This record gives sequence, C-alpha cells and structure tokens, in this order.
Amino acid sequence: MLPQDFHPVIRQWWDSRFGEPTAAQLEGWSAIRRGEHTLIAAPTGSGKTLAAFLTSLDALLREGLEKELPDEVRVIYVSPLKALSADIHKNLAMPRREIHALSPVKITAAVRSGDTPQSERAAMLRTPPHILVTTPESLYLLLTAERPREMLRTARVVIVDEIHAVLQSRRGAHLALSLERLDQLCGRKLQRIGLSATQKPIETVRKFLANEAPCTVVDKGHKRHIDLAVEVPGSPLEAVMSGEVWQEIYSRLVELIGQHRTTLITVNTRRLAERMAHQLSEKLGPEFVAAHHGSLAKEVRLDAEERLRNGSLKVLVATASLELGIDIGHVDLVCQISSPNRIATLLQRVGRSGHTVSGTPKGRIFPLTRDDLVECAAMVKAVREGELDRVEVPDAPLDVLAQQIAAETAAEEEWDEEALFALCRRAYPYRNLKEEQFLDVVQMLARGYATNRGRRGALIHYDSVNRKLRSRKGTRMTAITNGGAIPEVFDFRVVLEPEGHTVGTLNEDFAIESIPGDVFQLGNTSWRILQINGGVVRVADAAGQPPSMPFWLGEAPARSDEMSAGVSRLRAEVGARLPPPDEARNDGELGVATEFLRDEYLLEKPAAEQIAAYLGETKRALGVVPTAQTLAIERFFDESGGMQLVLHAPFGSRVNRAWGLALRKKFCQGFNFELQAAATEEGIILSLGSPHSFALEDVYRYLHPNTVRDTLVQAVLDSPIFETRWRWTTTLALAVPRNRNGAKVPGQLQRMYAEDVLQSVFPDAAACLDNIQGAREVPEHPLVQQAMRDCLLRKRNGSKASSTARPGFCRKPIFCKNRRPSRSPLTSAKPSVPSA
Repeated sequence: MLPQDFHPVIRQWWDSRFGEPTAAQLEGWSAIRRGEHTLIAAPTGSGKTLAAFLTSLDALLREGLEKELPDEVRVIYVSPLKALSADIHKNLAMPRREIHALSPVKITAAVRSGDTPQSERAAMLRTPPHILVTTPESLYLLLTAERPREMLRTARVVIVDEIHAVLQSRRGAHLALSLERLDQLCGRKLQRIGLSATQKPIETVRKFLANEAPCTVVDKGHKRHIDLAVEVPGSPLEAVMSGEVWQEIYSRLVELIGQHRTTLITVNTRRLAERMAHQLSEKLGPEFVAAHHGSLAKEVRLDAEERLRNGSLKVLVATASLELGIDIGHVDLVCQISSPNRIATLLQRVGRSGHTVSGTPKGRIFPLTRDDLVECAAMVKAVREGELDRVEVPDAPLDVLAQQIAAETAAEEEWDEEALFALCRRAYPYRNLKEEQFLDVVQMLARGYATNRGRRGALIHYDSVNRKLRSRKGTRMTAITNGGAIPEVFDFRVVLEPEGHTVGTLNEDFAIESIPGDVFQLGNTSWRILQINGGVVRVADAAGQPPSMPFWLGEAPARSDEMSAGVSRLRAEVGARLPPPDEARNDGELGVATEFLRDEYLLEKPAAEQIAAYLGETKRALGVVPTAQTLAIERFFDESGGMQLVLHAPFGSRVNRAWGLALRKKFCQGFNFELQAAATEEGIILSLGSPHSFALEDVYRYLHPNTVRDTLVQAVLDSPIFETRWRWTTTLALAVPRNRNGAKVPGQLQRMYAEDVLQSVFPDAAACLDNIQGAREVPEHPLVQQAMRDCLLRKRNGSKASSTARPGFCRKPIFCKNRRPSRSPLTSAKPSVPSA
C-alpha cells in the first residue's frame, strides 16, 4: 500500500493497479515530498518513473480539488530519446485518465520533441499542459524561443530520466546549462529529480544533477539476480566466423526462440541487425521477425515495438535503439551477439527481459571470435561481482558554452557579464570554468571570424567597459535553427584503387577513427585502407583478412577501462595455470586452466576449453600471455613476405589507437615512410617494409611520457580526425551553419565553411606542409583548443595514454624476435558480419 501521506484517490488508484511499492519508490517519495533534489538509482524495472511522477500527480490532484487547476506547466520531464518521451507520455495517460475517473480533477500532459507536429506545438502554447514531456534539445529550443520560453516560467519540478545516457557526452554539458537557464527563467531553483539504472561513482551523478546543492541519493544499487550465461557453437571459434559456424549460431538462436514467448536479440551494429533479421526470417517466417535500429523510419520502429508488445512478434533484432526504458512489453529472453564492450550496456540490454519489479532478467551472450569469448567471460564475471564502468563527465566543452551564451543573450534583453559567468559555473561540467576561458568565448562570439568571404559569425555585442552582453539581430534564429549538441555525421565515399571505382560509403565517425592499414568489411569483401582525405576513403582489396575494427564504430564503442582490466585479470589468472611455453605437450596440460575457468568464471566446459586452448597457444607462441602488466612485442614475416610488428597490449582500443597513432608518427619520422597500422582491443599491428631495420626493444623507447602528447598532437593534425572534429566544434559553436533559410546546409558546404574558419584562426593547419618547418604550434583559440582536446580524448587522453605506453608501466616486456608464424594471435579481431 501507498504511504498515508498520499491523497486517498491516489492510494485507491494505486491499490487497483499495483501491490507493495519498492524500496526505491518509498525512499524516493519521502525525499521528493520534502522538496529535496533527489537522485533515484535502482535496477531496471524498479518503478523509478512512478517514483518520480507520483508525488507531482498527488500535488496537482490536491491543488485541483481545492481550486481549479490553471493551465500552467508544473512538471518538466526530460528524456534523452524522443521515442522514450513519447513512451512516457503514453504511459502517463493511463494514470491521468483513471485518476480523473475517480475525481473531478483533469491533469494534462503533452510531448514537445522534434517529432511533434506544428499544430500540437501551437495548441501547447495556447493551453500549456501541466506535465511537459521533452528532450534536452527541445528544452533548449523552448528556453530560447520567445513564446515557448514564457510557458516554462511556472515550472516547479524537472525530472531527468536515464541520466547516465547523456552524462558522459556533450549532450550532458548542454543539458546542464539548459537546467541552469531554466532556473534563471523561473526565478527560483526548481526541484530536480534524476533517474538512472546504472552508474559509478554515484557521487559524480549526484553532482551532475544538483552540483553543490543538497541532494538526496536513493541508491538501491545496480545488482539484481540475473540469469546470465555464455553460449558457444559446437565448432571452435576463430579470428573470423565461417558460414558454417554462423549456421550453428542461428540454429541455437532458433532453438532458444522456440523455448520462449518473446526474444530480444541485441547486436552492436546496424548492419549485423539487418543481416541477422534476414537470416532468422528465412528460418522462422518474416511475420515473426523484425529489425530495430536508428536508420529505420520512425513508423517502422514503432510498428516493431507494437508487434512485440501485442505478442505477434516472436523475435526483435535491435541495436542500442532499445537500450533505454522504452516500453516493449514482456520479453522472456535477451540474446547479446558479441561483447558490447561495456558492463553497463550489457546490464541495460539484458535488463529489457523480466522488466518488472519482481521479474528476473535472462540473457545469453554469443561471442563471435576467440578474443570475444575471453571478453564475454570476463564481462559475465564482472556482472556477477557487481562491477560497473566508471562514468566521466566532460570538462567544460567550450563549443557548447558558446552556443548557450549566444542563445541566452538572445533570449534576454541584456546580460551582465559576471552574472552570466556565475550562471554557467553553476552547471557541474563548468564548475572549473576559468574567467579567462569564459571571456575568450565571449570575445570570439563578439568578433566573429575573418574568412575569405569577409568577417562572419559575430553573434553578440560585448560592451567591455560596462561588461554587458546583448544579442545581435538574427542571433535568436541562428541559435534555434542550429542548436543542439549532436554533431552532423556524413558519409565518406569508399574508392577502390587503382581502378577508381566507388564500392560504397562509410559512416564518417568510422572513417575518421581509421588509419591507413586498418581492415574493414563492406558488403562481403574485406578492404584495407590506403588513404583518407577530402571525404574519400581509398582502399585496396584485403584478400580476405579479418576486419580490425567493427563496421559501425559509432554504435560499437571502445572497451571500457574496467572491462580491459577484467580481460587482463582473466588472462593473467589463466596464464598462471598454463604449462611453461617450452614444456613438451601432453594430453592433460590444459586441465588445470579449464577447471579454473569452470569454477571461477562459471563457464560451460566447451567455452572453458576454447579459452584455455587459445591462451595456451598464445603462451607457447609468445612465451607469455599478454596482460596489462606483461606486454609482448614480436616481429615476423607474413605469407607474402611482408614484415609485421605486433605489440600485444590488452588495454582496449582507446589506449591502443592513441599509442598506435603516436608510434606510427615516430616510425614515419625515423624512416621517412608512411606506415600502415591498425589497433584493436588487444594490441597494435604495424606493417613494415624490408628497409626498416631496428632493434626490437627500441620500440618501447620511441615514445616518452613527457613528449607523447606533443607527438599525438602532430599526428592528429596529419589525420582526418582533426578536420572532422573541427567541423563538429564549429557547428556546435554556431560558427558554421547547419541549417539556413529553412533548409539543411549540405555536408560539402559545411566542410568548406569550416575550412574557411580554420584558415582564419589556425593558418598552419591548412597550410602546405612543404612550407612549414618543424612542429605546428596549436593556437590558444577556444575552438581550436576544444577540437584538439576532443581528438585526444576520443583517441584516449594524451596523459592517460602516456602513462600506459611507457616501458616502466610494463613490469615484464617480452620480445619475440624473428618469428615466422602463419598468423599472430592478435589477428583474432572483432567479429565480421555474417554472409548473406
């Protein structure tokens, strides 16, 4: 039963629908009732949404019984997904309708997102709802536009759902500033209620929600009884999945689907979602199978969700599009194909099954390669032990700050410089913002940029004597039509050399993270990257080599530090139980390691035997099982006679890409030759030529912690990473328009405008390299500094990379000289997609 301090009508409605409240709900209601900022952290299915809304519904009901409820916004609900906002609105309709049936009070609600029709937006302005459901981007627009802005003044409570989904991105910094702007508009601190299922440390999330203001944390932990296991096919896993092994996986999936009423299959890439849905449709019938990912039309996604809810769909194959709490009805089983690389992601996905207060989530993980199997085993153990990925909040992104300053000055007639600076620092991501940084951004917005087409981009008037800021004409429209913190992502053409044929397109986020030498799969063919420039990726046929990275990088993030530590720990524990590399082989040599994996990692015998055999062969080939404390470096000749340098370092691809990029730069400087390189979660591969002669142990001395950041900066400037990150930074800062006169600015024009601005503020970046002596010096311009920081953080923060790349970090560096194996263990890369 509900606590007695709820109105009898609310208690009567609750008793007709639910049983006993959860502990998270009871503690959450108590804190919210006291008017405190509240963060509710509980497992998926704990009733967090009702915990946040019910007190507001109770307050609106009581006010409506005393006097007629005015048409005013009282509660603002912010969700990171448009689909989740619409879902919450639909789920709110039931309690509002049933409460109205029990009382004369009618509580209204409306959705304001990018999908909201213009007629509904206009109706909302005429008659504001009591509960406004929106997204971070739409909240920003409402705060900036003149009439919608007035609608928000009466708000008292703001609810931020799935807070962990925006916490670590620019959207989080953007939302934090919008919440401070909302408080400023209302003239008071609104009560903030945050909801999240998974986070670590909880204190970081609390500070993001309320900064230094008091905030009650209702932390029921993320641990929950969960039925989780690893499934392996009957045939041994290899570097690349063969068609026969794929058929074994499909057969096992069909068997599991037949044993359950509804099954959700989650994958890491859109392409794999389509292929898997196609294969399962042929086995089960197209009426029982559907795909769900971000590239599908909204109507197709909604139809798939509805069919799953009403039971007409037996299996739904989805990407991250269903990770958050969208209502898809009852799901019996979740099958995760390949490791999702993050513990929290696995918990979110498996948590879609048994999505009730008393339900038990059930998940099965299908690894697709040998390294994938090791990672899946480590991940399942991490889940059982209650481990979580650590969240990190971006520190004061200056492009987002520029956008919000322009928007806020357009919304108000005049701003005092100190008052605006204080408002920005109240947002947690900007708590350490320096006054010099703030003034640099203000002066940049006031001066604009001198380009080939004249000075442009000035958005505010800045009175440096009286320290006042005012908007320029047209700034409000610029901020509204070009706002938001999600960058525009375009496609790169893939051109086969030397023929010059276009073989397809690549996602831009994937292309800029690649370097010459990387192998990816497009269609049914593997391609090796030769060069990336000007929106074109030039490739050669890779002759069937395994892909070195996932096809859709944006959906398959790099492995978290916690997972890399777990993988390294498993490797070390198993390696200690394997026979010495020079010991004669015998039939039972892997028994101790196999039994350890079965006992400690709760693996079935086939999975344990495959891991023991794989790491056993690795130890015999390298002399050691590589871990975070013991690296191995080898040089060998492949089948074609080419020299390959492999650095076995299971730090995850975020560290390895940075390390590989810096190593490639050093090799280029030392040998005056552009090398091909690739980085995976488990190490780095450099393809060398016959003239490259050096002592193997010298590789560890090519980089030094004191200079590795400078090396990375110069390497990034020579790569396509900086060019694209610069465009993203300038568009977010409103220096380059994304929309103009009601139409989207084409990608080619955005690139051209961004290059014009770059020539203005950083001429050396666009200059001919033949005319530049030595290293290029990065100017102190706020957008240049932000773009470079983004590049280094994406690759892996320069200081963090240097701390792991130095030889001293490696207690036992191993050198395997002049080996001639058929293939290094490192080539057990991330999975390819199945053949059609």
